[in-house]
This record gives sequence, C-alpha cells and structure tokens, in this order.
Amino acid sequence: MQYGPITPSFGGGATSTNISPVILIATIIAVVLILVLPRKYVPAPFLALIFLGSVGQQLYVGGVHLYVLRVLILAGLVRLVLFSGNALRSRFGGGWTSVDTAFLLWAVFRAVAAVIQNSGSSGAIVYEVGGLWDSLGGYLVLRFLIQDTEDAIRVIKIFATIALILGVSMINEKLRMQNIFGYLGTIPVVPGIREGSVRAQGASAHAILAGVLGATLVPMFVWLWKSGKARLAGALGVFGASAMVATSGSSTPLLAYVAVFVGLFFWPFRKRMRTFRWGLGLTLVALHLVMKAPVWFLIARVDILAGNSGYHRAMLIDQCVRHFWDWWLVGANTANWGWDMWDLSNQFVAEADTGGLATLICFFLVITRTFARIGNARKIVEGDSKEEWFVWFLGVTLFTHMVGFFGISYFDHTKIWWSAYLAIASVVTAPILAAHLASAEPPSTPLRKVHPLSESIPPAETDSPFLARPLIQQQRFESARLPNRWFKGAK
Repeated sequence: MQYGPITPSFGGGATSTNISPVILIATIIAVVLILVLPRKYVPAPFLALIFLGSVGQQLYVGGVHLYVLRVLILAGLVRLVLFSGNALRSRFGGGWTSVDTAFLLWAVFRAVAAVIQNSGSSGAIVYEVGGLWDSLGGYLVLRFLIQDTEDAIRVIKIFATIALILGVSMINEKLRMQNIFGYLGTIPVVPGIREGSVRAQGASAHAILAGVLGATLVPMFVWLWKSGKARLAGALGVFGASAMVATSGSSTPLLAYVAVFVGLFFWPFRKRMRTFRWGLGLTLVALHLVMKAPVWFLIARVDILAGNSGYHRAMLIDQCVRHFWDWWLVGANTANWGWDMWDLSNQFVAEADTGGLATLICFFLVITRTFARIGNARKIVEGDSKEEWFVWFLGVTLFTHMVGFFGISYFDHTKIWWSAYLAIASVVTAPILAAHLASAEPPSTPLRKVHPLSESIPPAETDSPFLARPLIQQQRFESARLPNRWFKGAK
C-alpha cells in the first residue's frame, strides 16, 4: 500500500463495506469452489477473481477490512489445513526450501518492524496481521496449489487467459477512456492522463502495476508457445500481456518488457553468465567512481515516455543510502526526507524503509536463492533443450521482476503473481535438483540377511523398540545373538 503525506502509517482505508453485488456473488461461488474442487482445479477460481476485479472490494467487519483477496486466501488456508497429508513435503511441492524460509522470515521481520515503528499500537498490530494474511497466507496457499510442473503449466495457462482479458479491456480503456472495471465501484472509470497520454490500469490499483504485471508474464507465455504445450494460449497470452504494457503509458513496464528480450539475447551466453555478472558489477563500480553523481542517478537519465519519474526513483535510492542509520534497525518514516519521498516507488527501498536491514536482507535472499536454484537446475539439464529452455525462461522472468522492482513496489494483486512465480520456480527446479542429488550419493553397501521376523515387519511400521532400530544397528545386534546358520552364504 502507498501512503500519502497525510495518510497514517497504518490503518486508514474505508470505514464501511464497499463491495459490488457482482463481486460478492462471485466471491461466494469462488469460496465454495476452492473448498470442493479437486486441488489442481482450485487455482482457476482463486486467481481469476483476484486478478479480475477484486482490488478495493471489501467487507468492513468490526474495524477489520476483509478484502476479497483475504477471503479467498482464508478459504485456501482452510483447504490447506484440511488436506490429508501430514508432512511438509506432502503439502508443498518439492518440500520446504531455503526460498520458503527466506520468504517466511521476510514477512515476519517486515510485520514486526512496522509494529515497533508504531510503538506497538493496536492499530498497527491489526494492520500488520492483515499484511501477513495477504503476503504469507497467499504464498502458502499458492505453494500448496502448485505441486508439480503440470500444475505450473496449468497456472501459466490461467494467467494467459487473465492477461488476454485484461489486455483487451485496457485497449478499450486507452481508446475510449473508459475502464470497464471502474463500474465495480473501487477503480476510477475514467483513466488518468499524463502529458496527454492515457494511462490504462485495467483491474490493477495503478497503471504501472498493470503494465509490470503484463511485462513479467511475457516470458512464461513465450515459453508456453515455444514448448508446444499450448501454442494458442501462449500466443494469446503474449498478445494480452504486450497490450497491457503498451496501454499503461508508463516507462517502468516498457523497461521490464525490454528486459525480457535482453534475457533471451543472453541465451547463447548462458554458460558465461558469471563473467557477465562480474563485468556488470565492476562497470557499475567504475562508473560510480568517475561520475559526478552516484551511479544510481543513471536511472534519472532514462527518458522513454514524457512525464516519467526517473529522477524521483533515483532520489529515493539516494535518500535511502544517505539515511541508512535512520532505517537500518526497524525502518523509518520517509515523508520528511524530501518532496514526494513518501511514495516508495521502488521495491528495494520500500523493504528497507518499512522493515529495516533484516527485512531487506531476507528479500534479497528470496531473490538470490531463487536465482541459485534456477542456475543449478539449468546446469543439470544442460543438453535437454526443452527442460533447459523452461528453466532459462524462469530466470528471465525473475530478471524482469527485478527490473520492475526499480520502478514500483507491489502493493496490489501483483504480489500474488510474485508469490505464484516463486511457487512455480520451486516446483520446477525441485525434481531436477533432487534427482541430481540422489545420483551424486555413493551407492549403499549391500545389506546382510537379517532375521526373518524383522524382514516381515518394516522398521517404520512397528512400535517395537527392537524392530524400529536403524537397519544396520539391527543387523549388528542380531548377528551377535543369532546362530551362524542364519548368515550362511550372506557374504
């Protein structure tokens, strides 16, 4: 959420229920479907309602804002709790990973820091519980719903349909200056205009978020088309997502869109990416040493569309660096850092200023650990062009997200797409990494024959202290007490 100069650091918002009858009926239907449908079909109603009209739709109950997003997440969590599996591996595809741990710590540190900033007031606690509900709850639901590669492909197809609907509606908005989602009551019907250009926003909370959503979806749709899994869905998804970028009238989505092709350009150099990363880092350091202004002011020189706010983005980074000792512990109020500094249009600055250094580090860990899993998986499947392309497109998508992070912080349902992407990356890379790890383990030593009674009852299925011993220890114990005839010919 973005705060204005007079907006309190927590709370705010509507003081009464604000939900369209259409969305209310759709929410009831979606909740029922989430609870009764087979798991693999649940993402369809869950994602469709979230991305096609849920922004701002809420029930106001006892001072708590029950957004449609939160209602759907709650239904998903109920489904998760009622699932028959007991272990984490049965609930989350690929098991619990380092990315999951980093995400959990990020969410908790961010919430705790915000409560401390506001002196532990009850309003801050309620607000941050809602934030955890959105971020952590949504992430866990998507990790549960996306269990394997087939689920990932199915979710990408769902997003292709959503992108097509949003793209067509934003073209209409651009040409007719009429946002059809505005008739639901929580988004303006008439779009914003900057320097004479209409900035379509579709069902998103802001035009930049709508464009970044489209740009970050493009790599997945291109892969869908190239892989042959669903060429029509991939092509329609690319069209819809590209339309979202073009009609948003914002520089950040266009830069993220360009990042897609930059990522594809590096495909022939995929084995030399470490060299390119070091080269980029050293280049930025060299520029920082020779430039009159800090190197991040290169952002201010990016002038793709008239009226862009590149200088504001550069100043956000600059003020964040200058005020490090203000925010490093639990974040800080940025409104007094300069004109318009309350608008945290940079995800990295938003993490620092709202959660402190620990939150920022955990956010970086989410990104770096995901990149590491993707990089390791690509090396393992090298030579298998289909698998390698899929993994590479996952990396391109993450790179596109990072470019978008420099121009906007995710505060609407775009953060659900971010969570869905992390879930997809986890389940696609998990079997590749697990198979490689299993093949790298040394072969186990052939086991000796043991007592027939112990063979008939597997150790994991008995409560006997004797039979539940690890197999090797059990063999040693039995070999010491049983006659030699049991082991004739076992060598």
